[in-house]
Amino acid sequence: MLLRKTALALALAVGAVLAAPSAATATAAPPPASAAVPEATATDAAAVSAAAARPVIVVGGLSGVAVAYEPLAARLRADGFRVYIYQLPGLGLGDIPTSARAFAGYVAQVRAATGAATVDLVAHSEGGLVSRYYLKRLGGAPAVARYVSLGTPQYGTYVANILQFLGLGSCAGVVACQQMTIGSAFLADLNDGDDTPGSVRYTTVRTVQDELVRPTQNATLADGATNVLIQSYCPLRVVGHLGLVLDGTTYTVIRGALADAPVRPNCLAL
Repeated sequence: MLLRKTALALALAVGAVLAAPSAATATAAPPPASAAVPEATATDAAAVSAAAARPVIVVGGLSGVAVAYEPLAARLRADGFRVYIYQLPGLGLGDIPTSARAFAGYVAQVRAATGAATVDLVAHSEGGLVSRYYLKRLGGAPAVARYVSLGTPQYGTYVANILQFLGLGSCAGVVACQQMTIGSAFLADLNDGDDTPGSVRYTTVRTVQDELVRPTQNATLADGATNVLIQSYCPLRVVGHLGLVLDGTTYTVIRGALADAPVRPNCLAL
């Protein structure tokens, strides 16, 4: 069973350890977020400056160790954002609503530490479901201004369903995987009613090359969300599931969403 769970975690890994300077993990008291001088275009500088007044919490995905998100956090810091990285409890292998309740406490800590009325969320993969559950079922919407998901299986993924076909049982017993299967009770509850509650601005980002979210259309939201398919703007851009965290073009979408700017991906961004 342990071997199967390990294999599953690797198959769904969004937290491959990447070369990065340092990591900030979720702790009882969030560490101070660094603020660098913004590097923005003349057109977007004012919008980015205003948006940077809010803390940004980067929410990791299944098996996503905090260090894997440091490159994204570094980009945000370079643009002047105050950034925190939240690593899901137990690397996100457990019950998603339970992870969401822990996340609610972390958001409250960040707001208390910074004095900010609201925060922005940039959530990868399962982290987007944890964040949405917090917003929709735990009353978190008033505390959040922007929600940006990266490759989140909002309506489930066949990759989770197919594990049973491969003889690994129901996701090898990994609860979060079971909850991300298409048609799960968790997703039926989460997706019942309004996809975008509150005054939060919702943006989803997806890629046709996502290995773990199939069909990729399941990474979108209804009810007024801005849904961005990278290849609709940049047909030759190759971006995988973990690549959504590292890709320069994707970052230009994230940065624009946080600044309420029009969707203008830079297809040549590194």
